[in-house]
Amino acid sequence: MDRRRLRREFAARLFAGLAVVWPILSGLLLLIVGLGLLTGWREGWTLQESVYFAFVSGLTIGYGDLAPTHLFGRCCAIAIGLCGVLLTALLAAIAVKALAISVRTD
Repeated sequence: MDRRRLRREFAARLFAGLAVVWPILSGLLLLIVGLGLLTGWREGWTLQESVYFAFVSGLTIGYGDLAPTHLFGRCCAIAIGLCGVLLTALLAAIAVKALAISVRTD
């Protein structure tokens, strides 16, 4: 199978897989943002800082420039991290499945 056809097949399978789990993905993203906004509200952060914290924590990067000090914020940060791990795992599983199907159809 030539590379161009493999890329096209992979992209088609990837988008088909994303279409199936889109409600779960969007729910996880909304949960991450919502928990980030709750954490920011409790910690007194701006909207931009709250969303930034949510995605940095959700993607498990965790720069450490923003860290919650209250118990509620720390609990939300744990939940954001768990949702981020689920989101990453789901995307990776879809990509691996799409690649496996694309290579197998050769």
